Amino acid sequence: MELHDLKTQYRRLKPRIDARMQAVLDHGQYIMGPEVAELEGKLAAYVGSKHCIGVADGTTALLVAMMALGIGPGDEVITTPFTFIATGEMIALLRATPVFVDIDPRTWNIDPRAIEAAVTPRSRAIMPVSLYGQCADMDAINAVAARHGLAVIEDAAQSFGATYKGRRSGALSTIGTTSFFPTKPLGCYGDGGACFTDDDGLAQRMRQIRLHGQDRRYHHPLIGINGRLDTLQALLAKLEVLDDELAARARIGKRYSELLAGVASRLPTIEVHNTSVYAQYTIEAEGRADVQARLKEQGIPTAVHYPVPLHLQPAFAGLALGEGTFPKSEAAARRVLSLPMHPFLDEAQQDRVVAAVKGAVAVRSAA
Repeated sequence: MELHDLKTQYRRLKPRIDARMQAVLDHGQYIMGPEVAELEGKLAAYVGSKHCIGVADGTTALLVAMMALGIGPGDEVITTPFTFIATGEMIALLRATPVFVDIDPRTWNIDPRAIEAAVTPRSRAIMPVSLYGQCADMDAINAVAARHGLAVIEDAAQSFGATYKGRRSGALSTIGTTSFFPTKPLGCYGDGGACFTDDDGLAQRMRQIRLHGQDRRYHHPLIGINGRLDTLQALLAKLEVLDDELAARARIGKRYSELLAGVASRLPTIEVHNTSVYAQYTIEAEGRADVQARLKEQGIPTAVHYPVPLHLQPAFAGLALGEGTFPKSEAAARRVLSLPMHPFLDEAQQDRVVAAVKGAVAVRSAA
């Protein structure tokens, strides 16, 4: 059993993927070839955004977005500590300061009710993370941002294709960013990412920044980076089947929740106005290490996203935010456990996972 079954996906799409890659090998435009522009147009239309800027990866997308907004030394960016390191890392790389706000434990996303208290005169942006495939409460976050004149960058690395009140993740704020890491709901065969915006000026700046600040060959109005999307990573064949795969993920996620009701400490809570793409199917379990070990004994892979909140990472020790500062994030980090989730997980495999989880939890409870 696989946590993410990329091999089955490739076998199903092999003729289309191979043909697309062969076309790139034939024309030889490996950097910013015509497929990149084609992909950007289709992604923008899919998301409902005016502009899509393909970049090297999801981390680069965050960096490019903040650089386009002029975020730098002395600025503050409000975000969640319960996320992958890249969210806070890129803020720090620009010598800005991440200001963490605790999560809503129901959704594991940043709690918009706690954001306003974190705003200071140095605040420049809010960066919510749409974790595990479900959007954060973007309307509430955008309202706080509007009151204080802040930009909002949605870190949608795990939520491409999800909807919030009928709108797609990535087109819900000043700038949306996403990742096409292979295991993401829309994944390439290496690294890839994108930025989305309706703002013409920001789009122009992001296109320049990803290409060393260049507006025309060898003319560089801005300091930029090498943040381009390789042509071979233009995942057009996968985009063609994305809706079908997302429907399968939604069906599998719903079935997991029905079968595991009353078993785990917490199951995913999908808000009524949201759809989730279930980048992970994550539960909370007391005694996680024991549960994880028992599942491993039965050949069932699991993962922990994420075991150490950012404020407790050594890289952010300089912020002097000790244990207990963000108790909801810390509690989630001790208990979250991601189960196998991909569009090709059949009911027999899912039943195996559910039986193993029930057994592991029962043994733990009896101990």
